[in-house]
Amino acid sequence: MLVCHCNLITQKEIEAAIVEMLDADPWQLIVPAKVYHAMAKRGRCCGCFPNVVETIIRVTEDYHSQSDNHDADIVTHLDRVRALREKFGSRFIERRNKGHRAA
Repeated sequence: MLVCHCNLITQKEIEAAIVEMLDADPWQLIVPAKVYHAMAKRGRCCGCFPNVVETIIRVTEDYHSQSDNHDADIVTHLDRVRALREKFGSRFIERRNKGHRAA
């Protein structure tokens, strides 16, 4: 699935970059800009960043659940991030007008 139309980045490429960063340091803070930097890309319109955040949360949660550490702190932290995302991020729908058209 194509996530970023500006850079032609797929979901699998983003997931691979996140897993690669987690392999290097499983407890680092991963943000969309860091993922794009790891892929040697940059955010242009940044409309895909909310979807990238959801991908980071999902992949990080899966990565830690498959690792040897089964701490409850991981799930608690990710639930807090998800709750903040729902509280502040879902109202704006990527900050685009409903009648927005690229062409």
